[in-house]
Amino acid sequence: MIAGETSGDILGAGLMQAILGVCPEARFEGIGGPRMLALGFHSFFPMERLSVMGFVEPLGRLPELLRIKKHLETHFIANPPDVFVGIDSPGFNLRIEKVLHDHRIRTVHYVSPSVWAWGQKRIHKIAQAVDLVLALFPFETAIYEQHSVPARFIGHPLADSIPICADDSAGQHQVRSILGLSSSGKVIALMPGSRRDEIRRLGQVFFATARRCLESDPQLQFIIPCANAERRTQVEQMLTDQQMGLQARKSFTVLDGQSHEAMLAADVVLLASGTATLEAMLLNRAMVVCYKLAPLTYALASRMLKVPYVALPNLLAGERLVPEFLQNQVTVDNLHRELMTLLGNSEQRQRLAERFQAIHHHIRRDASVQAAQAVLEVAGHLPAVGHPAP
Repeated sequence: MIAGETSGDILGAGLMQAILGVCPEARFEGIGGPRMLALGFHSFFPMERLSVMGFVEPLGRLPELLRIKKHLETHFIANPPDVFVGIDSPGFNLRIEKVLHDHRIRTVHYVSPSVWAWGQKRIHKIAQAVDLVLALFPFETAIYEQHSVPARFIGHPLADSIPICADDSAGQHQVRSILGLSSSGKVIALMPGSRRDEIRRLGQVFFATARRCLESDPQLQFIIPCANAERRTQVEQMLTDQQMGLQARKSFTVLDGQSHEAMLAADVVLLASGTATLEAMLLNRAMVVCYKLAPLTYALASRMLKVPYVALPNLLAGERLVPEFLQNQVTVDNLHRELMTLLGNSEQRQRLAERFQAIHHHIRRDASVQAAQAVLEVAGHLPAVGHPAP
């Protein structure tokens, strides 16, 4: 198995637990994160060495990535596993899967590459590299069916782990109390991303927007979860750069981790596009979504994008449920307007919550168990059985 970032580590750990429940003697190796390591995974390299995003950014790391790729291919060809599972990170994993597949090693790609978003050219590479694609969302399987590539919609593990809850006001008050926030005022969670470059691109505009919101409502509170100590240092420096007065600075609470709790405490979330938008949706939180890449990367990506939305709630709904802003649209004026509109309209937030719950029901399918069954079938350790229709 190879997981290249935190979200892949979460998926990998869930898959491992489900496989171990059926095959307790199973062994796992490749590249994984702390959750996978805690379950006995043997990682040949630290997972963070693969955490690169974009079209252009990986070029600076290419020699190291190529060395890692060659090491893994050599090892797995010499010591063939029953099945190889590439978890997301398609730019890296699909290349390894193709080599292993050519050596008759069975391969599964867990998390559909975004062929539905970027066009169909990649579908042929996927067909040559994998025995099965595991898709987290129902809209992803159609393109594979059109090209006769085996794919299965298994739902999303986050939808399984987060309970469907119509009214969580009591939980919100409890979390606010734990985090030292006022239970009565409005709270905005600021989540510019988990990577340094994401925060560099979005952090300043997020914090400048927060200052503008404070001018509109001085009672607002802001909560900022940070992925690790380095990102916390980066965030706190950005807050200092805003040159706020002492009273305004007291409106900001910076957390180590605790992104889930930050969303629970919030009335509205301002965040970078990605898996966090799914979590916010599953927690019934109104949100404003931003997507900003390095200029050259965006210039390439914008010419390839084939879908009308980037935010997962909008893609799942098939309509613009939540505001989303891309690249140069990510401005203080735009973000301030949408945040204050959502904060001031509790009926709109309630309507959003009802739509989010309906989507939650649809993608809650015991995903890790379904993924484990599919992987074991490909490995030849389970007979194929009927699967729930998407």
